Amino acid sequence: MPLLQVRDFPADVYEKIKYEATQQHRTIAQQTVVLIKRGLCEEGSNKERRRLLLEKIRKNDVPEEVKAVDVVKWIREDRNR
Repeated sequence: MPLLQVRDFPADVYEKIKYEATQQHRTIAQQTVVLIKRGLCEEGSNKERRRLLLEKIRKNDVPEEVKAVDVVKWIREDRNR
């Protein structure tokens, strides 16, 4: 397996990777590979990524009880407190 070494890696990014690795029960190397793979899959134009995201949102079925919620009423009630 190829070896990758990165010099002058930002400490704050390393700490975030270290934290996420702990949360996901992975080694730092495993977490780094997961993040790089995920990042490479996000290639493409911003317009294409937005189109895919909107398509995914449209496919999401919203239950009728959620559609029936009167958000304006909630906001008014909250403001009146």
